[in-house]
Amino acid sequence: MKIILALSVFALQSFAAEQTWTGQITDSMCKADHGVMASGGKPVNAHDCTLMCIKAGARFSFVSDGKVFELANQTFADLNQYAGAAVSLTGDLGEDGKTITVSKLTPKKK
Repeated sequence: MKIILALSVFALQSFAAEQTWTGQITDSMCKADHGVMASGGKPVNAHDCTLMCIKAGARFSFVSDGKVFELANQTFADLNQYAGAAVSLTGDLGEDGKTITVSKLTPKKK
């Protein structure tokens, strides 16, 4: 019985392996398009827009290849720094396929 339990735990851990994606840190209100916040023909600063939306109650999100992911750990230290920026994000994809728990953010290399 203990062996089966140990194997089950190992199998679950293998599904939760960290992955790395490239994309943009954004917010749940604007998602992939901060243009909706434009006014007077001025371009929108994605960093400022994301932080304003977060302050207004939106949640940090991540857009990669057109797909929007929720971020489970909203207090991850680097989210404010990289708000609106292109990044490489490392973390665990939740079982729902929509939520990522972030473990590392780095600026996307150009």
